[in-house]
Amino acid sequence: MGLISSIKQRFKYFTAKADARFNERADPKVQLEQAIAEAQDQHRRLKEQAANIIANQKQAELRLNRQIAEYEKLNNNTRQAVLLADQTARAGDATKAADYEAAAEEFASRLVAMEHEIDDTKALVLQSSQAAEQAKAAVAQNADALQAKLAERQKLMSQLDQAKMQEQMNKAMSSLGEAVGEDVPSFDEIRDKIEARYAKAKGVAELSSATVTDRMLEIERQSMNNEALDRLASIRGEMGLPAGDAAAGELQGGSAEALTTGSADAEAPPAANSATTPAEQPDAGSA
Repeated sequence: MGLISSIKQRFKYFTAKADARFNERADPKVQLEQAIAEAQDQHRRLKEQAANIIANQKQAELRLNRQIAEYEKLNNNTRQAVLLADQTARAGDATKAADYEAAAEEFASRLVAMEHEIDDTKALVLQSSQAAEQAKAAVAQNADALQAKLAERQKLMSQLDQAKMQEQMNKAMSSLGEAVGEDVPSFDEIRDKIEARYAKAKGVAELSSATVTDRMLEIERQSMNNEALDRLASIRGEMGLPAGDAAAGELQGGSAEALTTGSADAEAPPAANSATTPAEQPDAGSA
């Protein structure tokens, strides 16, 4: 007996442990739907039982009505037999009167038995009527409880969805500053890496932009020097002077030196002075 008791205890223990693990891992939404389905099935069974009780009541009422009708018929037959027996006895037919009297007694005995049956049927009808009322009340009460469960199911479903969303949010927030795994960097490390890469790209872009700007300035200075040479040649032509290759060479040399050194501000004034100096000499000669 001790071994059997120990085996039963262990079996109950492992069964309870398995049930606990199952309840921890089971989806509450599925369990809720199962509970609602079970409640609906229980309500259906309760309605079937109530319908059977009400059917028994209806059958008892039909039996009582039938017995009452038969009782009325027996009562009439008994009265008729007594009346015929009395009439034949007055007419002097004793034999026929005795037959009617025996028939009246038979009807009377049936009438008494029918009265007992009617009393029993009335008691049955009363009892079945009470049971039917109780069944109707039970069905109505269970229907209200079922409706309340259905209404609460929507609330529980909404709370379950909110709980899942909150759990996901909590998990996401807790993992922002933590490493996802051994081989996966944390969010902060990824952010620092992206910001460093972005800063480096911006720096390279700024350097590239500065180099392009310098080239553009050199091109603009070369264009200005070419325009100055053209203007100087035009002025010499208007004054009837030779082209002045030496001055042009000096200006070109100065522009080349400006391109080499990158100092456009230092070379621009001599070009302007050389352009104005020849214009003053003819005036002095004419004077």
